[in-house]
Amino acid sequence: MNLEELPGAEFILPGIDDLYNGKTNTVGALLIAIAATRLTEAGLNFPSWGLEKEPELTLYARLQNEQDDAYSYYNALLKSLNSFCNALELINKYKAPN
Repeated sequence: MNLEELPGAEFILPGIDDLYNGKTNTVGALLIAIAATRLTEAGLNFPSWGLEKEPELTLYARLQNEQDDAYSYYNALLKSLNSFCNALELINKYKAPN
């Protein structure tokens, strides 16, 4: 499975790298923390130690400092995260058994 082809991969894959490098406060790492259970159940492996306790609030606060329109960007990120999760779940659902 080539995760790079999934919608939202441009945020999730760097987030995985960030988590492996101990960076838990990046946009990608926070998105992973938001959907950690769903991503894990869909078969994605990432370090789960140190995930932010309130990733939604942390992400929004971070975006308020970086974006003119934090609300719209936050919602776009969540839609991208949902698209990634949906695609990953579909791949696993229809994956041919070994």
